[in-house]
Amino acid sequence: MNKYSQLHAMLAVSKASFRSITRSPSAVVFTLLFPLIFILVFGFLENSGVQLDLGIHSATEKNNEVFQLLKNAPGIHLIDDEPDADLYSDLEKGRIDAVLTIRMNPDTTGPKYFLEMQTSAASMDNGAVLRSVMENMVNKLNLKEMKPSGRTAELRQSQVSGRKYSSIDFILPGQLGFSLLSTGVFGTAFVFYNLRQTLVIKRFFATPIRKPFIIVGEALSRLVFAILGAIVLIAIGYFAFGFTLIHGFQTALVMLLLSAMGLIVFMGFGFVISGLAKNESMIPPLANIITLPQFLLSGTFFPIDAFPNWLQPICHILPLTYLNDALRKVAFEGAGLFDISNHLFVIFIWGVVVYSLAVRFFKWE
Repeated sequence: MNKYSQLHAMLAVSKASFRSITRSPSAVVFTLLFPLIFILVFGFLENSGVQLDLGIHSATEKNNEVFQLLKNAPGIHLIDDEPDADLYSDLEKGRIDAVLTIRMNPDTTGPKYFLEMQTSAASMDNGAVLRSVMENMVNKLNLKEMKPSGRTAELRQSQVSGRKYSSIDFILPGQLGFSLLSTGVFGTAFVFYNLRQTLVIKRFFATPIRKPFIIVGEALSRLVFAILGAIVLIAIGYFAFGFTLIHGFQTALVMLLLSAMGLIVFMGFGFVISGLAKNESMIPPLANIITLPQFLLSGTFFPIDAFPNWLQPICHILPLTYLNDALRKVAFEGAGLFDISNHLFVIFIWGVVVYSLAVRFFKWE
């Protein structure tokens, strides 16, 4: 008598489940069509961010009216507590919009202050807005003081090297996270609930296959389908809209690995919902309780910095926040897995918590 193969049984479950996914219109819409529409729309829009982050060089003289004006200027966030090397690194990667040094002029016949501002192509649009704001402020200072020299301050501008950060570099990772969360939660919850209601899982219980292999088999099919969708989204963003893959194919592989990790965690939410739901009508409300806050607060459509300060700590609890941020760091900054180890740790903790609950609420029927 041949020994029963758990592996073959698991692969058979995966094959049948994958076929059912590809025949499900809702799976195709949530995994590919809906996020693809967002990418196509936002891909044609220019970056319209209004957050102006200005790094202050350590050599800056702060006891003057120029610094106080900047400190109280609406829409400008001063960063004056970071080392200069970190400021320039952030400037090259587009994390901040400019670095400013305010120097006193020892020559009494010239302007009192020299303002040396450096911008980067990585934040070209915000840098241009910031230059305009600085020029306007300097002009007002010069007109107000009416010094014999004619100037209170003089703005000197330069640009450091850096990659251009466009809208698609922000939008695509967010839409990829959106797709993974939708697939993991809604797809898993509905499918497992239906398998339970049609007594398919109960029939599995009568076979030699063990519970973990059933779950892994179902998860494997969704993982393959979601990764195929991720490949399509990344390829369209890269070839059609110039999405940045800093190390090319290697970066794409790391993004796919992160996508797989995120999907595994998100499927855990679906397993929990399928176990808690008393009937099919309960699934959408339960799923929306989990997904909607993450869609809105995890940097999917807007930067988290745009939210009020009191709301940002909540944003930094959600697992999708860390997945979105990790995908952006990998794609644009070339971060490796070690560089995003904090993100991976938070995602892992969420996975442990969610799957502990999934095992607790798992039902055969």
